[in-house]
Amino acid sequence: MAEKKGITSTMGCYAVVLVLVCSAIPVRSDASDHRYKVGDPVPLYANKVGPFHNPSETYRYLDLPFCTPAHMKEKKEALGEVLNGDRLVSAPYKLDFLQDKDSEIVCKKTLTKEEAAQFRKAVAKDYYFQMYYDDLPIWGFLGKVDREGKSDPSEYRYYIFKHLHFEIFYNKDRVIEINARTDPSALVDLTEDKEVDVEFMYSVKWKETNTPFEKRMEKYSQSSSLPHHLEIHWFSIINSCVTVLLLTGFLATILMRVLKNDFVKYAHDEETADDQEETGWKFINGDVFRYPKYKSLFAAALGSGTQLFTLTVFIFILALVGVFYPYNRGALFTALVVIYALTSGIAGYTAASFYCQLEGTNWVRNLLLTGSLFCGPLFLTFCFLNTVAIAYTATAALPFGTIVVIFLIWALVTSPLLIMGGIAGKNSKAEFQAPCRTTKYPREIPTLPWYRGTLPQMAMAGFLPFSAIYIELYYIFASVWGHRIYTIYSILFIVFIILLIVTAFITVALTYFQLAAEDHEWWWRSFLCGGSTGLFIYAYCLYYYYARSDMSGFMQTSFFFGYMACICYGFFLMLGTVGFRAALFFVRHIYRSIKCE
Repeated sequence: MAEKKGITSTMGCYAVVLVLVCSAIPVRSDASDHRYKVGDPVPLYANKVGPFHNPSETYRYLDLPFCTPAHMKEKKEALGEVLNGDRLVSAPYKLDFLQDKDSEIVCKKTLTKEEAAQFRKAVAKDYYFQMYYDDLPIWGFLGKVDREGKSDPSEYRYYIFKHLHFEIFYNKDRVIEINARTDPSALVDLTEDKEVDVEFMYSVKWKETNTPFEKRMEKYSQSSSLPHHLEIHWFSIINSCVTVLLLTGFLATILMRVLKNDFVKYAHDEETADDQEETGWKFINGDVFRYPKYKSLFAAALGSGTQLFTLTVFIFILALVGVFYPYNRGALFTALVVIYALTSGIAGYTAASFYCQLEGTNWVRNLLLTGSLFCGPLFLTFCFLNTVAIAYTATAALPFGTIVVIFLIWALVTSPLLIMGGIAGKNSKAEFQAPCRTTKYPREIPTLPWYRGTLPQMAMAGFLPFSAIYIELYYIFASVWGHRIYTIYSILFIVFIILLIVTAFITVALTYFQLAAEDHEWWWRSFLCGGSTGLFIYAYCLYYYYARSDMSGFMQTSFFFGYMACICYGFFLMLGTVGFRAALFFVRHIYRSIKCE
């Protein structure tokens, strides 16, 4: 046990230190100190364009026939930026420091029929653009559709904006804020299928502000901190807390009273009638610690779940210390990749140690199963979705070099740490602590009513934890699959703790009722009941997609349901591990409190 704690602690510290080094440093522009003199060029990069309601379906900015800059260069991106779909290139606008401009011409060009059709299709799908000016994000729409007074879509008029106005705020020698707005009167009609002459223009206005440079990112997180939103978040917390208090209070009262009666009854039976036939959960004391079927798979699931739990805790630590501030591009993806790679040793140690405790012999196969249990489905999903992104020529398609980097991380970091953890777990010589001896032959499980089956029990176990988090789920989905910014990580962490408590308590309660019905096959049941919240979250995905979002198209649908399936599967493994650990602690406690022959 001491060895396990030492390995876990060392890996945890290593992960935190390395991720803080890798992702706490924000992505810098060419001017790394963000200080400029009058007339200095300030880096402006065009990132991507795409349908506003399809956040995964984004394309390179110059995939549309915009003006191409004279000296175009691509910005080198970190791993997390590439995973985020960022593809930055120098923009055609020149926004030199403290240089006002009035109706500067970017370029004049004649759009061919094909190019005009490209813009028309983009405007019809509500395309937006995204740029970065001195690492500050800029958004805007490409055009508009005139639907006023027209019921037939064939009568709609399609326009693109040809004039972009930049309003930039500065404090001494630093850029503080930038806003971009289009001129609603400067339009180009693209409705007709013909060549169109376009004169792209822009203007720049500089204004002074007292906002310090250190607070320039705060405006992007203010929307989630508005009183109305905070009120909803706190309502979610109060709702969850009430659920937890009622549930834990009810279960604790019932279980303590029932267990006390059980202990008194069993103690009385031992003193007065030794030959009296035992009933209830004591009756199966010789079977309750019988090892589960498919113990290699069970140990692998515990190892993967423990790793994902550790990953989640580390991500929360980084979020709470402020690493994931708004538009720190790619920081979250970098942290996920690095921490998952570094915590693979925890998965190997947990799986191999528990597998050996269950008297398993083929620990190498168990280790391979542990390494592929979560990564396997994730890899297959990625292969399919990356193929879809390549077919769409979207920025979500990872370049070959990035795929090679991820493969090297897996081959040189994840796999060796998994093997080292597995060897340490195998050599830990830990024994399974069972307070009762297991009989040679298992007892027959009595016939039970349908509602005591696995699926009904999973439905009961998953509903309560899900009800404690579902209000907060909307804001998380709107951030991950939309354009909202989520910054209230403290509230999210409280909700996460509540989720763990409710999962543990409901699993313990259902395990007791299962044992009281003389059903001793509780191992897999407790894991499945604990992880069933992941199935409810995936069901919420269906509701969110069809009722709360405007996402559409094959690519966006594939990305949403594909990656959410992997995330919910991860929740299933993580919460299943929490449920089983709580149930194991409970079962050991109650059987240690009675005399078993």
